[in-house]
Amino acid sequence: MRFDPDTRRRVLLVSLFAVAFGFVESSVVVYLRSLYYPEGFTFPLKVISEAHIAVELAREGATIVMLVAVGWLAGATGWQRFGYFVVAFGIWDIFYYVWLKVVLDWPAALSDWDVLFLIPLPWISPVIAPVLISILMVVCGVLMILRIQQGRHFRPTLISWVLALAATVIAVYSFTYDVEATLRGGMPSPYPYGCLLVSLVLYTSAFVAACKEPRASCPTA
Repeated sequence: MRFDPDTRRRVLLVSLFAVAFGFVESSVVVYLRSLYYPEGFTFPLKVISEAHIAVELAREGATIVMLVAVGWLAGATGWQRFGYFVVAFGIWDIFYYVWLKVVLDWPAALSDWDVLFLIPLPWISPVIAPVLISILMVVCGVLMILRIQQGRHFRPTLISWVLALAATVIAVYSFTYDVEATLRGGMPSPYPYGCLLVSLVLYTSAFVAACKEPRASCPTA
């Protein structure tokens, strides 16, 4: 299976945007950490000014808008646009950590904790959790784009939606289950890696179900 030249160019451009955008995102974090964690980022989290929190919330919302816009511009159909979006999101998130490693030599290990999002409450987890989800997003997004380009079947069924929704609920729970400790400035409880594994399996199953060719109807006598 190969991309046609136009699709290859679009995937490359979207990927380049995501890599560059990852650096923009990481540079903001570099400045924030120099203000609040001059000795190095670690938990428990420190109190950030309300003005900075408001800017961070707006920045996170703008980030999603930009990634959605890129997917919309790159694709021609609904699912193709979604495929480009998830590719952009996954690469952006992975390179966010790559650039932090280059600039700050952080994380020291994939088990280091990080703040993922602040909307609507802080999402926290070891770095490996968002990285694994992002890798899956990139793989599924590329395969989705490729299948649609080749005119092959991709149509989420009810089973796909149920599995994907369950995976999302479990993943979000794993990021927010100890939010009270985070908000109180405490240390987070051990991360539930079992939830991460289950969500990855469910996401994969939802994607496979969406790619499954429908059975041909039997001719009537």
